[in-house]
Amino acid sequence: MAGIGAAAGQQVTLFLPETAPPAKLVQALQYRATVHRVRGNYDLAYDLSMEYVQARGGMSRNTAYNPMTIEGKKSVSLELYHQLGHTAPDVLFVATGDGCIIAGVYKGFRDLKQLGLIETVPTIFSVQAATSDALYRAFQTGKFDNRPTHTIADSICVDVPRNGFHALKQLKKYGGEVITVSDDEIIEAQARLSGSAGLFTEPASAAAMAGFLKVHAQLDRQASVVILATGNGLKDNRAAEKGITVPAKAVQSIDDIQ
Repeated sequence: MAGIGAAAGQQVTLFLPETAPPAKLVQALQYRATVHRVRGNYDLAYDLSMEYVQARGGMSRNTAYNPMTIEGKKSVSLELYHQLGHTAPDVLFVATGDGCIIAGVYKGFRDLKQLGLIETVPTIFSVQAATSDALYRAFQTGKFDNRPTHTIADSICVDVPRNGFHALKQLKKYGGEVITVSDDEIIEAQARLSGSAGLFTEPASAAAMAGFLKVHAQLDRQASVVILATGNGLKDNRAAEKGITVPAKAVQSIDDIQ
């Protein structure tokens, strides 16, 4: 958001939890956004940003508040349709926090189906961190409750999903599933993606891969499967350090290499 605002000559004001990864803070400030660090979690940062717009004016781009966020995110479904040769995947894995991305994915495939370009909406697996699983719980019980959350995947760490009811309705209507993965599984999936595919994702993105690894044996081996990667690993390089081993010693010559 800060980068796009800088390119468009717009002034962007951001509210970030004080626990946000330093790399996100640095990038936002590098783009000359006005950043307010919030002494609290994502949910409080969201609430303060909404209060700021109401008091000071401006356009809120907040997830699940501004409807254009879902319209924008649906473009990934249209891109997949084109990249897969004018067809939809059978199965799609999407990391989920607020539920806005998954709502956008469903919107894109609904549009394609309405236009007669695909016959069915893919089976979508919503993947949540086990310690930030409000949507998963609601999928089982039919209602949301407010519980404190924590996970290494900060981009999907929310107490109360702001687009939860909408996302839950789409998952139920189109036969989706909601699964959870641990932080250890997320870090392992992040390293696996980087080392095998050259794709360095942030932990929230890697959660989708972790979800696939958790249930892939249950999938039809002939199914077309897509794992949606939503964020670059450079957003949170500190988290990535948990999945690697930094060399303990520096070398001066090749004779120092065992």
